[in-house]
Amino acid sequence: MTHLLEVRDLVTRFYTQDGIVHAVNGVSFTLDEGESLAIVGESGSGKSVSMLSIMGLVPSPPGLVESGQVLFKGEDLLQLSDRRMRDIRGKEIGMIFQDPMTSLNPVLSIGRQLKESLKLHLHTGDNEARQRAVELLELVGIPNAADRLNDYPHQFSGGQRQRIIIAMALSCGPALLIADEPTTALDVTIQAQIINLIKQLKEQLGMAVIWITHDMGIVAGLVDKVAVMYGGFVVEEAPVRALYKRPSHPYTLGLLQSLPKIDMQTKVRLQPIDGLPPDLLVTPTNCPFAPRCPYVVDKCREANPPLFPAGAYHKSACWRWEEVRQESLTRETA
Repeated sequence: MTHLLEVRDLVTRFYTQDGIVHAVNGVSFTLDEGESLAIVGESGSGKSVSMLSIMGLVPSPPGLVESGQVLFKGEDLLQLSDRRMRDIRGKEIGMIFQDPMTSLNPVLSIGRQLKESLKLHLHTGDNEARQRAVELLELVGIPNAADRLNDYPHQFSGGQRQRIIIAMALSCGPALLIADEPTTALDVTIQAQIINLIKQLKEQLGMAVIWITHDMGIVAGLVDKVAVMYGGFVVEEAPVRALYKRPSHPYTLGLLQSLPKIDMQTKVRLQPIDGLPPDLLVTPTNCPFAPRCPYVVDKCREANPPLFPAGAYHKSACWRWEEVRQESLTRETA
């Protein structure tokens, strides 16, 4: 079976004055047409760099995608010319960035920015591009869309700007949409609106979606499967229900235990994950979570575990994943 996107052993480094930053360390995952994947983990885990590597947007220097394959519709994106990659970006793969305040050009009208992509990738005329721009703004819920094409970014609210960015990402009908923490700079009410909008558009347009987030609380009802990243590695991957019901890596278990639960009958203190994330300047040779892990044994400090099969489409990079799973099930029934 051919996947829409297949990432194989992706490795990305940053060469800085302080040393080599081991940002992405052999990341692999697959995504099928119409499927949704969440990549979760705390800041610095390699989520965004992985997506920038896929899109060919890692700044070089200092960044360098050193090895791996990124097969999109069977074509390795890492081997393409800059011109071919520009054709794919925006047309076949759309991306929503974190901050709506800086993702739009402040000196160009919204209409011009929307029409630019349409003319570049679809070779439409000005009138056709204008009509399509109006349709896109209406699709993402901008009122009086036709009258607002000549407005500039500062004339819109933060939530409206993020909707416009979504419209731009969808303008050419991409098969894959990458959403890099699209609600980070927005208040809670607007966050919910943007999440529901992207979810609705995914179903309506039938595209695949990759969500990048540090918030496990929004993932459960949003995606089909989850990849958990830590220290530049994928440490667990599973269908979303299996991940929440049977977490099999200590880091995933820690993330879930730190979430507040509104259905608890008694007050339970949230459990933070003690310690600090790994220093990415240090060459990884053992389990990156070992210094913070309550399940750590000598073997964890000597070798980095591979992703072990932990169930149907479920993998965990932990030497003691069976004990972690049993602990999670015990807590669930307690």
